[in-house]
Amino acid sequence: MKILAVTTEWEKAPFVRQQIAFLQRLGHQVDVFHFQGRKNPINYLRAWWRLRRQYDPARYDVLHAHFGQSGMVLLPRKRPLVVTFRGSDLQGVIGHRGRVTLPGRVLQSVSRFVASRADRIIVVSEHMAAFLPPGARYDVLPSGLDLSLFKPMDRMACREELGLPADKKLILFGGRPETARKRVPLAQAAVALLKKEVDAELVLMNSVPHERMPMYHNACDVVFLTSVHEGSPNIVKEALACNVPVVSVDVGDVRERIAGIEGCYLVQEDTPEALAAALARALKTGREIAGRHRVRSLSEEQTVERLQAIYDSAITAWERRAIPYAVT
Repeated sequence: MKILAVTTEWEKAPFVRQQIAFLQRLGHQVDVFHFQGRKNPINYLRAWWRLRRQYDPARYDVLHAHFGQSGMVLLPRKRPLVVTFRGSDLQGVIGHRGRVTLPGRVLQSVSRFVASRADRIIVVSEHMAAFLPPGARYDVLPSGLDLSLFKPMDRMACREELGLPADKKLILFGGRPETARKRVPLAQAAVALLKKEVDAELVLMNSVPHERMPMYHNACDVVFLTSVHEGSPNIVKEALACNVPVVSVDVGDVRERIAGIEGCYLVQEDTPEALAAALARALKTGREIAGRHRVRSLSEEQTVERLQAIYDSAITAWERRAIPYAVT
């Protein structure tokens, strides 16, 4: 199968690169076109023109846009278009005041427009479907995991490799601190309260290579998520694959992922006090959780098999000039 993948978030989306790598391992030809949109319509127009100079979309079996805004450069489509929506593209960009920004609302409108033109729609968690155009048909397909990379490792060895303290409780913050919707001030406030009882430290990551992420997971005692919204947060699934406890607000599909796992806590009240109390409970267990078996079905191998089926359905529908009908 010949696939043209398009994304605006190549450097910041290791899950996209990983999915493409697994497709290529299966023998598919995947060409990648990536560009920087930077919220500038001129950049999208330039990308639209450059794409057609570098590639001929009509020569591919299927076109796959990762993130809703990426689909704009593939319109009007000449081959079946699959679009994966991953979070902020449909739910909006959150500003420092905790509300969707004006550019975020524009992004939502653009994504809904692209969804209305797509042959198959993928969302990474069920709750995102509420942001699609009314009546839109979709598939739920979370980003996959490379379970050979994300696995339990020796905690002290990981701390030594990363230069992290051996004698503290370490809490891994779930996201880029500079991203407003991640709410790092809320996480910091919760840990500040926790420190009154526990010698703990919040570990913030900046531009950590994907291949080093398993060491951060395994070096820490708990993964902590305080986001305003998420699609299907990869850091939670990665933590479970490493048998590391998770404390999170109720966003994305976290409820589904950690339900019933002893040592993981979903916090309904996004206050420093409630979050600090949940962290204290998670740290009190002092042991690994039984999380890995819960994410085995999200291995990249199985995810890519489902993606291939979606591609096949889109191609068949295109050839019949019909709209895909299956919702999985």
